[in-house]
Amino acid sequence: MAQGKQTPRQKMINLMYLVFIAMLAMQIDQEIIRSYNDTNQTLTDTRGLVEEKNDKIFKKTLEAKAANTPETYAKPLADYRALEAKTNDLVTFIEDLKTKLKSESGYDSNVSVDDNFTALNNTEPASSLFFNGSETVPSKNATDLKAKVEVLKSYITQTFASASDMKPVVDRANKTLVTEFPNKETRNGKNWLQYKFYGQPLIAALSNLEVMQSEARNLQSDVLMTMLQEKVDADIKFDAYQAIVSAPTTVIQGESAPASVAIGNYSSSVPGLSMPGLSVQNGQGTTNLNSSALGDHKFSGTISFTDVNGKVISLPYDHTYKVIAGAQELKAQKGAIVTADKMNVLYRGLPNPISGSILGADMSGISLSAAGASVSGSGGKWIVTPGGGSTVKLTISGRDPKGGVISQAFDFRIKNVPPPVGEIQGKSVVSMPASSIANQHVSVDMPDFDFPVSFTVNSFMFKVQGKAGMMVSGNSMSSVAALTKSLRSGDIAYIYNIQATATGLGGQTLKQIPPVVINVQ
Repeated sequence: MAQGKQTPRQKMINLMYLVFIAMLAMQIDQEIIRSYNDTNQTLTDTRGLVEEKNDKIFKKTLEAKAANTPETYAKPLADYRALEAKTNDLVTFIEDLKTKLKSESGYDSNVSVDDNFTALNNTEPASSLFFNGSETVPSKNATDLKAKVEVLKSYITQTFASASDMKPVVDRANKTLVTEFPNKETRNGKNWLQYKFYGQPLIAALSNLEVMQSEARNLQSDVLMTMLQEKVDADIKFDAYQAIVSAPTTVIQGESAPASVAIGNYSSSVPGLSMPGLSVQNGQGTTNLNSSALGDHKFSGTISFTDVNGKVISLPYDHTYKVIAGAQELKAQKGAIVTADKMNVLYRGLPNPISGSILGADMSGISLSAAGASVSGSGGKWIVTPGGGSTVKLTISGRDPKGGVISQAFDFRIKNVPPPVGEIQGKSVVSMPASSIANQHVSVDMPDFDFPVSFTVNSFMFKVQGKAGMMVSGNSMSSVAALTKSLRSGDIAYIYNIQATATGLGGQTLKQIPPVVINVQ
């Protein structure tokens, strides 16, 4: 194009060609930035779930056990609290670094990813935050980051190295809490710090930091769960107790209402077991609840036994129940009941099963109607398919035992079907060796959704750092083997733009499916 004398028309064609190539490159960059941002948000959300699980479930369980049996759990609790403090220090420090990076790049959390494209693609903030002018001179932020990672890794390896159950955790810490490549190796002539942050776009630097935060939290969770798991044998000796009452909450006047009481972890033979007022057999006390009068009643008492140390443990229990009228009396009462078979909500565009009844009425004579929804069925069983809006009013009608007309309305919430998620091995974020990636299959699921829905993956994009994304048809990853050969431990691969069709959603269009993240081990 640049040789010889060119006409004005030829010059214009050449210029348009260059503009087209530039626009195409920018579009590709935008797609990669968008996928990076989605992946980074997924990692952040997953870390939040791990933190909530650690604080609200496992930590409180360990603290309760330490309070009941300090001789068994006091030291694990102290070790964990020290680990928690060091993990919090690292995660908080990294969060501050992420805030500085966003501020220096001009990132605005109140606008879309496309509007933040320039900030997310900016390579200057990461280079200036982690290096002093030269690529070979780390900044104080860089040295502090590496130091905090080493402090956490050293604590895990030194504190738990002697515990056989903790060996997988220690091995994982040595493998993932790294600030240098193995044997001081380099990649593309760069050490670990240069490879992760020098000249990296903001979104890549944020993702690398988020991976470090997530791994620290996961190690903290693994330690906590292992501490609880290794004490199971000791826990069977009743070092934590709770009285359990098994009895109906509603009983019919004059009819038998059996109730039983037992200790938390049920045992058929408990030393010194005593339940005054109850018949005790095989570790359980049984009796008949008082059902002679209508209304609210309470069943209470004390259960006691002797623990392994010869100490008598007394546990109070109580149970509240209601006595209602029997079948003959019920026939004269009026009222209607409607229940949703699927979590008391109706899903938009789906056939939702609904059950309804009128006390004492002939089931074949009752009907159900719903404005703004289609209704089919009879005899107390219907199928309701709602349309627009956020609520729907279901009206059940019929005649009571005395011939009177009953018509009662019930409000139900309408929800959209939950968004599907992409998965490998049942997870959206998975760790595996590079050699295993090509053996995997991409799937789509709606976790915790009560309706029978299945998905067929038609295609997806596969992306590794430094290489163009690859379009794959079907759900098998066998065709990406060539792209995974150069991957090393610590690298990340992404599966995005997943296209799938659903069976069981009534022809509804699927929302955009989030990407799957593969952490290379």
